[in-house]
Amino acid sequence: MGVNPAAPKEQEAKRPTRMGPWRFVVWFGTVSLLADFVYEGARSITGPLLASLGASALVVGVVTGAGEAAALGLRLVSGPLADRTRRFWGLAISGYALTVVAVPLLGVTGVLWAACALVVAERVGKAVRSPAKDTLLSHATAATGRGRGFAVHEAMDQIGALVGPLLVAGVLALTGNDYGPALGVLAVPGIAVLLLLFWLRARVPDPEAYEREVEAAAAGPLVAQDGRLPRAFWTYAAFTAATTTGFATFGVLSYHLVERHLLGAAWVPVLYAAAMAVDAVAALATGWLYDHYGARVLVTLPVLTAGVVALAFTDTLAIAVAGSLVWGAAMGIQESTLRATVADLVPSGRRATAYGLFAGVVGAASLAGGALTGGLYGHSIPMLITVVVAIQVLALVLLAVTRVTRR
Repeated sequence: MGVNPAAPKEQEAKRPTRMGPWRFVVWFGTVSLLADFVYEGARSITGPLLASLGASALVVGVVTGAGEAAALGLRLVSGPLADRTRRFWGLAISGYALTVVAVPLLGVTGVLWAACALVVAERVGKAVRSPAKDTLLSHATAATGRGRGFAVHEAMDQIGALVGPLLVAGVLALTGNDYGPALGVLAVPGIAVLLLLFWLRARVPDPEAYEREVEAAAAGPLVAQDGRLPRAFWTYAAFTAATTTGFATFGVLSYHLVERHLLGAAWVPVLYAAAMAVDAVAALATGWLYDHYGARVLVTLPVLTAGVVALAFTDTLAIAVAGSLVWGAAMGIQESTLRATVADLVPSGRRATAYGLFAGVVGAASLAGGALTGGLYGHSIPMLITVVVAIQVLALVLLAVTRVTRR
């Protein structure tokens, strides 16, 4: 009987056993840590940088707003594209490459229109990579536990989000506010991002094999024969939209703290850093709980969202600070366990599309939430609290009718 000598090599190329699923999650988390180091470092000074090139407050607002719209809205295109082409690694690497190239260039451009284009390009990079990245990660978390896997990834994300801005601030202080060196130094972790991604793709060319190896109880098809997303996904998206619509932005929280003279402006970044630390802890805790108790752990998110407005908008510093830390805990759940649940609702063949649509829902709800909380804050804080609590009750109802099948 003849043996094809190429067969073992082909099989080896598709097997992820050269790296365990937890190692894959940690290395992918390292990629995100370094990438956050780069783009969060840049985003921390985007406003002053554009102003130094002659931008007005209106231009800064329009450009940064357009960037955030691109980061979320374009995922409606990149998600289906990833599912259709199955080029998850290619899209992830391309998106990261666009970001890590755009950021150092910001430091050397001396023209306002070019800097504006680079700010938007960095956000487009996030839109290109995110659905593919989340899908790759979802395959490994099928073996590690969805909640814990996404939680570890989010916690590592936050390390980069903390260190990057601190490094940029340090370089600015040493160079007399020279943006060139402050952004140029971010090229180093950017290069590391790309090198690590290529190495990781070579080691694990087919992450979906992790999920194929996991023995799951048969629960019936989660997607119809015509390729439509399951009904539970849409109900879950509605729950997410509701709880996000009532979620106050940190901008509104910090506005309250400074305008009511509860906290000096110089202390706001310190409070934000503390909230990011709580974010990481909350992600790890709820991720573990999700793997043990399922989607019922998400009940905590509407409760925390309501708690933010009830605490943060008081005139007592300690209570307002506590509200800001509760905000960080809610962010940790949003960035980890919410994404993990999507992977349990949608089969892998349509998962990138689902992540793209989910990001669109979150983006629209975030915009509505910022407008709602900001508008009601200026009108009546008691009314703001009442409306947000009512929205969170609706979110709990929507969560109750969402049936999540954990894999």
